[in-house]
Amino acid sequence: MTGMSRDRYVDFLRAWAIVLVVLGHWLITALVREPDGRITAPELLATVPWTQWLTLAFQIMPLFFLAGGHAAGGSWSRARAAGGTPAGWLGRRALRLLLPVGVYSGAVLLAVGVCAAVGVDRDTLALVGWAMAMQFWFLPVYLLLSALTPALYAAHLRWGPRVPLALGTAALAADTLVVTAHAPFVGLLDYVLVWCVAYQLGFCWRDGLLSGRRALPLTMAAGGGLAFAGLVALGPFPVSLILVTGQHPSNTDPPSAAMLAWVVAQTGLALLAAPPLRRLLDRERVWRVVRPVGAASMTLYLWHMLPVLAVAAAFYLTGLAPEPTLGSAAWWGLRVPWLLVLGAVLAGVVTALKPLERGLGALYGRTVPDAGLRRAWPLWLGLALDVVALGRFAVQGFAPGGRFPVLPALGLVAGTALVVLPRWWPAADRQERPQVTRAPDRV
Repeated sequence: MTGMSRDRYVDFLRAWAIVLVVLGHWLITALVREPDGRITAPELLATVPWTQWLTLAFQIMPLFFLAGGHAAGGSWSRARAAGGTPAGWLGRRALRLLLPVGVYSGAVLLAVGVCAAVGVDRDTLALVGWAMAMQFWFLPVYLLLSALTPALYAAHLRWGPRVPLALGTAALAADTLVVTAHAPFVGLLDYVLVWCVAYQLGFCWRDGLLSGRRALPLTMAAGGGLAFAGLVALGPFPVSLILVTGQHPSNTDPPSAAMLAWVVAQTGLALLAAPPLRRLLDRERVWRVVRPVGAASMTLYLWHMLPVLAVAAAFYLTGLAPEPTLGSAAWWGLRVPWLLVLGAVLAGVVTALKPLERGLGALYGRTVPDAGLRRAWPLWLGLALDVVALGRFAVQGFAPGGRFPVLPALGLVAGTALVVLPRWWPAADRQERPQVTRAPDRV
């Protein structure tokens, strides 16, 4: 791969990760129509415990952070070589994420405000608000890692694989305190440390420090897998790689030592699969299928629970949907048409949003290509507000207690506005930077 071209396999990993996240969320979503007409969503992983094993197939976010680190390392290297500043690079990268997130959040918050005003049942509104924000945990973590990328990449250039090793050691120490001393605030560090290991491994992968020797990926895959199995079988950790209510400790809230082992195992498997999959992706017919999915990955990730609400209203509120016992053979048999219908609805949503995506792309294209450190403070303040607001949505949903979330909504609006602010600076104040011809960055 040249520095001017995209790595198809990295794009495939991100697309594959998003598709599995969507399918996983749809698969475990269970809806029940109560005698009073309300729709409830019993937790499949808690009600049918054996389904927690399914999360081993669908918890694929380590690959997303791995691919994200690979892409960010290349993007920052090119920007730095062209004379760009950390603030300028981060501003453009953050906008790539925040513009679609802002549109999605604005649409959901508008709907929440209208529903709250007309007196929709608070429990129902809280459930819907949680469902529409369940995927938001990823956003503040990714923004933080993006903000740290220049420093993380500098550390990578100096110490290489020793950086993820040190981060992993710190994550294990923090998780030990979480499990033994019940220190939840210490666990917040693991949201950054564990996912940063995958992100940093992406740097190492891009720079050839993990490839070329088949024994290393094989060791990572086998060692990470065995460590995960040992921590589940002998340690205190559950098998589920998705949060299960009442389960302590959890592997995701915060990310645990078992999740760290899973990161290492998935990285090894991704490296082992790279050569044959790269050959497959070199076929244009295959790439023509993968590329649109990758291009629409953010739309798929943000909007994939909207079809669930549409199908719930059309089939469950009306009583048209059959409702066999949760977890029964008949219930699993109905998962096939359930997934097909949701897929068709989501395809319609993605198609309808294409004009909006083009508009966001045009807006992004008009942003200032770079900004001097003198003007960086709006960016850092804006990102701080966005991280806090998105974190609140991730934890509490868009309608905590069935009410409109005033403070998080204002924080997201103010934070995004501060990140976008540089495009309104007078043209004379803009700091011109050398331009390089290259493929556009993706989050």
